[in-house]
Amino acid sequence: MPAINTNTAANAAVRYLNVNSAQETSSLSKLSSGSRITSASDDAAGLAISTRISSDVTTLQQAATNASQATAILQTADGGASNISDILARMKSLASESASGTTTDSSRAYINSEFSQLTSEIDSIASGTRYSSQSLLDGSSVFASGVSVLVGSSGSDTITITLSSLTASSLSVTSLDVSTQSGATSALTTLDTAIDTVSAARASIGAQESRFNFSADSISTQTQNLQNANSAIKDVDIAAEQSKLSSAEVKTQAAVSALAAANQMPQYLLKLLG
Repeated sequence: MPAINTNTAANAAVRYLNVNSAQETSSLSKLSSGSRITSASDDAAGLAISTRISSDVTTLQQAATNASQATAILQTADGGASNISDILARMKSLASESASGTTTDSSRAYINSEFSQLTSEIDSIASGTRYSSQSLLDGSSVFASGVSVLVGSSGSDTITITLSSLTASSLSVTSLDVSTQSGATSALTTLDTAIDTVSAARASIGAQESRFNFSADSISTQTQNLQNANSAIKDVDIAAEQSKLSSAEVKTQAAVSALAAANQMPQYLLKLLG
């Protein structure tokens, strides 16, 4: 029924204009942001999952940094342990020379002088091998009792770094004296034990470093997979959204034209009064 007081056609055209305009605005927002979810109402469950995944990705990226720092610590410690191993090998060579019957007592005195200096150098290296101002090989840092490094997205995903003390005292070489043939002979056995101790410490360092390397690879894989999963949930399908936008634009234009026509209807009705 044609009426002047209420333009039902215009009201309907306005309602559809608002709907189409909102759809067009939504599509433009998604295309410009690259995200399928620009507000919680777009996909509440998807937003919750995406937020959790994004949090895990951020944590894993930090875990990768943690693993890298742990590897650097272990490499630093291994460098110091390698130097100590070389010193012990030299000390064993000196002890072997002093233990020989062809070496005179005066020569043994010179040998013992170098031997003593090398003993002191072991302590110097043990305390001087530092990372972030902490000595790694003298048993004074937190690494002696073990330090947990987070390498995952959960608080339980940790690897513990433990570094042995490699001081002259812990290696039992502090009191060695090669100024005599008997002392040098006795020192050879102690030095063999010390070399084995350092070798075991380096093997432990290498094993821990290997574990961190594998952990870093795992973190990289997890991060990539989570980012892919998050993309599937959150990223907009450009082609599909562009199709929605084109449809919304056409509908909006049609609604505008329909509203203009509806606004003319009362004018046509007035002609009936003439």
